[in-house]
This record gives sequence, C-alpha cells and structure tokens, in this order.
Amino acid sequence: MIAVIKTGGKQYKVKEGSKLKIEKLDVEKDTSIDFDEVLLIADEKGSDVKVGKPNVEGAKVKAKVLEQGRAKKIDVIKYKRKIRYRKKYGHRQPFTEILIEAITV
Repeated sequence: MIAVIKTGGKQYKVKEGSKLKIEKLDVEKDTSIDFDEVLLIADEKGSDVKVGKPNVEGAKVKAKVLEQGRAKKIDVIKYKRKIRYRKKYGHRQPFTEILIEAITV
C-alpha cells in the first residue's frame, strides 16, 4: 500500500516499512503516532486508488518515532557590495524521523 499524508504543512508519499524525516512533532522517542490526514491511498500497481476530498474517510497511517534531531547546519550569508556589509549566520532545522508501520483504510 502507498499513501500520501499531510503533516507540518507538507505532503509525503509513504509506504509500509519506509523511514522519513518530517517537520518536528512534540512526541517522545519510541512512541507511536497516527496520521489522520491521509490524502490518497493506492495499492502498489496503481489499480485501486482512493482519493480524498480532502481526506480519505476512515484511513489512518500508523508510525513509530525513531529519533528527534536537527539537520546539518546551513550557512545563510547576506552581502551588499560597495558598502562593506556582510552578515553570516547558520541554521539547523529540527526534524522527527519516523518509521511507517501500517496503512489502514
């Protein structure tokens, strides 16, 4: 089964057994969570597709939280020529890594 879920303002294509990093959720490590906002459910071949309006009724995706962390640092640089203006700072985006356990309809 393949599903498209919505969390953190973004959409993710998931299937059972897949790991992915999503926007940070306030949950503890090794707990399970359910995603109710399932936008699409399909089988592997694509013959049986259910599209929600906006969500598929009664569909849930169960996941387990593997890790809470922060991504690698990116450098943000601002520069204006001719006026000696340079500014550099970094940012590390927090994330939650999850493992998809089950997709139910």
